[in-house]
Amino acid sequence: MVDSTMPGERTQPLRPHDPAAVGEYELLGRLGEGGMGTVYLGRKKSSEILVAVKVVRLDLAHDDEFRLRFRSEVERAQQVPPFCTAEVLDADPDHEQPYLVVEFVDGPTLAQVVEERGPLTSANLHSVAIGVATALTAIHGAGVIHRDLKPRNVLLAPGSPKVIDFGIARAMSATSGNTRPDQMVGTVAYMAPERFDTDSDSPVVTPAADVFAWGGVVAYAGTGKTPFHADSPTATAARILTQPPRLDGLSGPLRDLVAHALEKDPANRPSARELLDLLISGDRPAAISAALADQPDLRAAAVEAQAVTGYALPPTATAPVPVLTPAPLLDIPPGLVGYDENVIVTVPIEAVPEPTLTGSELSGRPRRRVLPALLATVTVLILAAGVGMIGLLLRDEFKTGPTGPAASTSTPVTEATTSEPAPQVTDKLDRARVWSATEQNSEQASCEFAGGVLVARREDTGIYRCRGLKTEMSDVTVEVGVRLDRRLSCAGIWFRLADHAIDDGLGGYQLRVCEKDVHLAVHAGNDIKVQDQLHLPKSIPFFAATPTRIRLKVHGNSVEVFQDGQSVGTLALTDSRLTVGRVVLGVCNDPSASGQGPYEVAFSDIKLWY
Repeated sequence: MVDSTMPGERTQPLRPHDPAAVGEYELLGRLGEGGMGTVYLGRKKSSEILVAVKVVRLDLAHDDEFRLRFRSEVERAQQVPPFCTAEVLDADPDHEQPYLVVEFVDGPTLAQVVEERGPLTSANLHSVAIGVATALTAIHGAGVIHRDLKPRNVLLAPGSPKVIDFGIARAMSATSGNTRPDQMVGTVAYMAPERFDTDSDSPVVTPAADVFAWGGVVAYAGTGKTPFHADSPTATAARILTQPPRLDGLSGPLRDLVAHALEKDPANRPSARELLDLLISGDRPAAISAALADQPDLRAAAVEAQAVTGYALPPTATAPVPVLTPAPLLDIPPGLVGYDENVIVTVPIEAVPEPTLTGSELSGRPRRRVLPALLATVTVLILAAGVGMIGLLLRDEFKTGPTGPAASTSTPVTEATTSEPAPQVTDKLDRARVWSATEQNSEQASCEFAGGVLVARREDTGIYRCRGLKTEMSDVTVEVGVRLDRRLSCAGIWFRLADHAIDDGLGGYQLRVCEKDVHLAVHAGNDIKVQDQLHLPKSIPFFAATPTRIRLKVHGNSVEVFQDGQSVGTLALTDSRLTVGRVVLGVCNDPSASGQGPYEVAFSDIKLWY
């Protein structure tokens, strides 16, 4: 029987094969079941507080690779602040049946409400729009992509809507044997066009895909239909790829904002943080004001999410010029440029773009925004000397330093060196900044942020490159933390790799960092020819707690390699055609490997001098 204290109409009794308890948690009933396992209503023994316990299926529990992936996903999900999300409370990836414990949200799903009562009223619709945008701001700010945002993953709880099933939504697809190359995790009606793209050079899943899903969720909540609804999933996918959204039933600025979120090109969509600013800032429509006034918890969560993820304009600002002043906590600045009755204006605030300089300096490629013509006039300057004064809002963000020559190639340089100039580029690689998360189902390969590092993975032999810095350079010093997470896996560091290099057969250089050796190769088209190699003084242990620091000093016709500050040796660069190009990170296999995948490596804290 269902305990009388439980929300009985949403909870089913335990079945005969269900466990009565898992870890410290007593299981009281069933809340739902999905591809990864079953969600139970439970409570900690000796406690009356109800929680939701997601228990992994038995067949997956015996998969060591799944456990590794599940652990990293849980660690990342635990970093998401509880702004309109179901908070992650506990987890045990090492239990006989791994499980995750999250806040129990006592409320129906958005899908249930719309199915039973029809489209939401104006104030309730705007509450959902704000709440889900707030949740995505928190989720993306922690380096997580939801991947399956839909009405059934939005709970209409007292106080504010709550988004569930984030963070570990990727665990199934990232594990060998659970997803075929032609499968995708997600619900077709809310999947962005790029999710259906099989081009190996196109990112399949990025935060922009979640923004597209936000547009679909809000459209469904306001109209009772998805914006690309059709008679079958195939027909729906075709509409997503080729047709404009049908938004009859939505009106005013909210309709315009949903249309922006549903742009075909992911680069033209606003970010989650921009969605939030557009919704709650500036001259707010009556429906927004009513939603915020009636739900103080929602208002507080939205503004707190703003405060910890970017910058706001001062109340006296008359143009969208970013400033280094954090948004005040628990207060919506009345002068913020944003959601307006007549026009939608957005400002870049959730991430610092690559700086755009000239000559021999860094030439970056800022992400396109909703209004690129307006934002072309906006430049965000982050001075390295001012980072400490800005505080938590700028801590560990992408930084640039003063331009200077690379360190001398004749002396090993360690982290303790004080005479070395500041690097031109630094990226912790703990979340999307210069490098971004991508996935290619046809290649069964991905680059994702997990456990504070950039994890590159491929299921079989070959290579997979992560999307990152677009700047082309000739002489460069690169230093990055390397961790090998699977045997026979190697970390790939490409340099002098031009944008067109692979297409026209010219190629670039690849340094393959393996367990005992580093291999220098020329990569042209699909052909990789190893030219030389160096034996590492210390073998790189697999899945070590401390990454190995690898440094490359590319100068003229040679590259000197360092391991943890010690010079390993110098290799000749013999191809006179390869003089300039990008620095790229990725995964590849040891030359001795033959289909013994998967292969997985992790990168952390990259620095570049040039």
